[in-house]
Amino acid sequence: MEKSPKKTPKKVKTVPCRVVLLDGTEYPCEIEKRSKGQVLFDKVCAHLNLLEKDYFGLTYRDSTDQKNWLDLIKDIKKQIRNYPWQFAFNVKFYPPDPSQLTEDITRYLLCLQLRQDIASGRLPCSFVTHALLGSYTLQAELGDYSADDQRLESISEFQFAPNQTKELEDKIMELHKTHRGLTPAMADSQFLENAKKLSMYGVDLHHAKDSEAVDIMLGVCANGLLIYKDRLRINRFAWPKILKISYKRSNFYIKIRPGETEHFESTIGFKLPSHRAAKRLWKVCVEHHTFFRLLSPEQPPKAKFLTLGSKFRYSGRTQAQTRQASTLIDRPAPYFERTSSKRISRSLDGPPELSAADEDLIRDSTFDQPVSVNEVKPSASEPVLRDEKRSEELLSQPPELELHKETKPPVVKTEMVTISDASQKNEIATKEVPILHTETKTITYEAAETDGGGDNEPAMLLSAQTITSESISTTTTTHITKTVKGGISETRIEKRIVITGDADIDHDEKLKRF
Repeated sequence: MEKSPKKTPKKVKTVPCRVVLLDGTEYPCEIEKRSKGQVLFDKVCAHLNLLEKDYFGLTYRDSTDQKNWLDLIKDIKKQIRNYPWQFAFNVKFYPPDPSQLTEDITRYLLCLQLRQDIASGRLPCSFVTHALLGSYTLQAELGDYSADDQRLESISEFQFAPNQTKELEDKIMELHKTHRGLTPAMADSQFLENAKKLSMYGVDLHHAKDSEAVDIMLGVCANGLLIYKDRLRINRFAWPKILKISYKRSNFYIKIRPGETEHFESTIGFKLPSHRAAKRLWKVCVEHHTFFRLLSPEQPPKAKFLTLGSKFRYSGRTQAQTRQASTLIDRPAPYFERTSSKRISRSLDGPPELSAADEDLIRDSTFDQPVSVNEVKPSASEPVLRDEKRSEELLSQPPELELHKETKPPVVKTEMVTISDASQKNEIATKEVPILHTETKTITYEAAETDGGGDNEPAMLLSAQTITSESISTTTTTHITKTVKGGISETRIEKRIVITGDADIDHDEKLKRF
């Protein structure tokens, strides 16, 4: 009896991939055509020797040149159509406190991403901040300042800002001299400590229109959803304030939790350029909310017959989980080679290259009307995101305080500072002058010994003073009141700065006095 010939195994089809890394180099690899995104992402992280990888992701450009994040649990071939497969390795979730990252290589990759954001204009900075961050970049790449270092003669080839000037380069050199003794890792840490304070740090911007067809920008970040017009933030919705996020066709909706004086929930609608743009924004919101607010990701709903809405859920680890995993990292600090920043040639290359979509996001808006919102009621079939009770306090937890007993009752000084954002209110006080920053500070002094019976005395107003200063683009009002009750003197200082939107304003410069 003749044996049937053995079947030859099917040849595995592979696809060439190219991944542009944060230092500008290209990582080529071959991957099976039916592979999921996680396979490629793990391959790139292994090449970088990166363990804290949950903050990062892979992006690709679709046929309309829009940036999309590769879904790691889906087949790659179902997400990207063109060959060869080209991706970029980028920071997806910007950590609010980079000092909590465990390894130097993670902080270094975050620095590379921020340098790109700053040089391209996606992360705006003032002149002073540009100079300071540039000086830390020089310290990390060149080391201590030396007058004999020939590399400093070509400082103009470094790309520190979108519109770099000789004055900025001179200031960077001046500050670089003051960083003597800082190692590259220490310089990176100082860079991140200053960069994280920028108002647009970690904000993912999306084009939109309000109900009156006025162009605005919607920004998604670790703390919630931000609304911008004319480069000014005019409203902010923190994640605990948002009950539900949904989209239908090209409309994007958020349902807001009622305030203390309100009795009903309100839904705010925005118009996106297309259905794909609305879905893209919704997915970014889902991922940011899950990563920064939840202790663990939600499981996708079980498949049912004729289910409506999207089944998409963030599948990776949350920030709480990746921080816990980072504490278990037990290996020597990995060696990695620091590459020089991208150089620019003013005569040939011109400004840094940006895609058409990025140029649209960076371009300034020219509309003057304030944003308005439209209360609408989306249909029940929309995909939704709900804020679970278990996510109430993940971010913004108060720092732990240690209390020590004192042997004597010395003079006690307590200071309470409360900062509130007037743009969170449902209405803006004035159309042309949006309030940008309000600060209230109460300082209480208590004497070591007081006379008995003073607790029942009513508070007595000692003095009240209001100081107003104005400039071309700002108005600052300071109200100071002094009261005394039962031997306790209380001084309350309330500052409010108002910035008009009709000039090119440096937010860092205007608010640094606070």
